[in-house]
Amino acid sequence: MKTALTYLVAALGIAAVSPALAEGDAAAGEKVFKKCQACHAVGEDAKNRVGPILTGIIDRPAGQVEGFKYSKSLEELAAGGLTWDDATLRAYLAKPKDVIPKGTMAFAGLKKEKEIDDVLAYLATFQ
Repeated sequence: MKTALTYLVAALGIAAVSPALAEGDAAAGEKVFKKCQACHAVGEDAKNRVGPILTGIIDRPAGQVEGFKYSKSLEELAAGGLTWDDATLRAYLAKPKDVIPKGTMAFAGLKKEKEIDDVLAYLATFQ
């Protein structure tokens, strides 16, 4: 028999694993993601484009999408343990070149923290 404490612990665990869901609006994030769609795809049938698919990106080690050719800079950081956790994704979405200085992503970044929250909430729906 499950107790209220069991449900509370489960709920807290979900919140700890998915802070973007708690902070952002996935529907708004889908609109923000349109800025990303020229290079990235997400979802069950997603395919690599100029950038890798982003399905399952949250908490995934960097450089792991099969069939995608990553920049040498990203490969080096991935070998050093770079993981797309919440903090790294937030930093990368704000200023990609600050996280991967010699990376190939041309996007300058999202300027509004709300947009970052929302796009992370949207990406979390594809875990």
